[in-house]
Amino acid sequence: MTSSKQILEMIRSHVAGDSQRFFSVVAHIADDAGKSGKTKVADELKAVIESAQAAVSSAPSSRPIPIAAPRGELAGLVRASYSETYLSDVVLNPDLNRRILRLIREHRERDALALKSLTPRRKFLFSGPPGTGKGMTAAAVAGELGLPLFTILLDGVITKFMGETASKLRLIFDAMQNVKGVYFFDEVDALASKRDVDNDVGEARRVLNSFLQFLEEDQSSSVIIAATNHKALLDPALFRRFHGAFVYSKPSSEEARQVLRNHLLQFDRDSIDWNSVDAVSDGLSQADLVAAADDAARDAVLDNDSELTSQILVQALKDRGTIHPD
Repeated sequence: MTSSKQILEMIRSHVAGDSQRFFSVVAHIADDAGKSGKTKVADELKAVIESAQAAVSSAPSSRPIPIAAPRGELAGLVRASYSETYLSDVVLNPDLNRRILRLIREHRERDALALKSLTPRRKFLFSGPPGTGKGMTAAAVAGELGLPLFTILLDGVITKFMGETASKLRLIFDAMQNVKGVYFFDEVDALASKRDVDNDVGEARRVLNSFLQFLEEDQSSSVIIAATNHKALLDPALFRRFHGAFVYSKPSSEEARQVLRNHLLQFDRDSIDWNSVDAVSDGLSQADLVAAADDAARDAVLDNDSELTSQILVQALKDRGTIHPD
């Protein structure tokens, strides 16, 4: 039977104009239909694919133009990609999900805002414990808006010759002006930690001031997302440079269930004793849950004839929990 995830992927690929991905999803559906004995449906789907592919091959491509790889000094400062993550792939609490949807809508309907001399918000700060979905949300924003995702490589920006860091930051902010995208500064506290009298390093202060100035002066149409696991470390002057702040937390029991269900679509999830799963998933981050789901899936395939059981999933979650210090 066609899954909801397959339907969503078909819609997304159609909207993005990505015919190759669309045909790939339909081919999987046809294969599933054939395996379940619905040979007529499978044959019809395959015939439609062949016909449509022939038509597309003779027409101009509507797929996004590949991102030009950053060149020169910029090559060591950003990593460019097209995101295949969407908001439906991220499990967020209802309020956070509502707010993220709002910022996406502002960019999708920027023309309506422009009629009233308004512009969409572009600069956002994500804070919360590691693995709670900050980076995944940044990728989802890029995916939803059809924009390239540029991840800032701080190990290339910050060097032992700290006087060079400001000039490297300028290159990045110049790129924002020239190439519209979602620019993601992970672990931004490395650039913008507060400096007090007892912990004041001259070059570090200059880097912070430069970063604050570039954020303040940026007038591009790009989206800037900064993320931190340590909000308390950030300099107070940083916060007013952002148009919105989003606080992430570890998932509730209900949210943890949804994360696990989303990553175990190939198995019968209704037979799982979710109460026993809740007991061991408490305190794990979204990233932990995804990793545990993948571990459980591998164990089910290799050790239990591809049948997922509550015991396998619970053990995978327990094993994942040992990765964290007491």
